[in-house]
Amino acid sequence: MESQYTTMLRIGEVCRRTGLSKSQIHRLASEMGFPKPIRLSKRAVAFVAADVEAWLQERITATREVA
Repeated sequence: MESQYTTMLRIGEVCRRTGLSKSQIHRLASEMGFPKPIRLSKRAVAFVAADVEAWLQERITATREVA
């Protein structure tokens, strides 16, 4: 049986992948459908990599449809 692992991204990696700042990511998560972070411990949160990638692909598709 194949095991599946969920890759988690900390905020710095999400910033690098999206080109957005920390404050922009948090604002988008609360207002505009950016994936919300998952609490890993009392002081640590991370984003599901597949969710961030799906959001990026949606943005790419939406931008290309308009152009």
